[in-house]
Amino acid sequence: MSQNLKPENDASPWWRTPMMWLVVGGPLLVVVASFITLSLAIGHPDPVLEDKVVANKASGAKALIPAREARNHAATGGQ
Repeated sequence: MSQNLKPENDASPWWRTPMMWLVVGGPLLVVVASFITLSLAIGHPDPVLEDKVVANKASGAKALIPAREARNHAATGGQ
């Protein structure tokens, strides 16, 4: 019986193997994306809120009244 099999020692370079790009490409893409995210986070930090603004929101400012009414409405069943 004669079998026509490809030789195991193929002389193609490693970068021409599609499976290699599936194995290496995903993690490489994640590393590049994390460095882009890090550069954006360092370059454009979130602004620090003043203590007065945080205290007003926690004490029950007018902006929170609709949320409080909706919470009470849901808790009482609309009565």
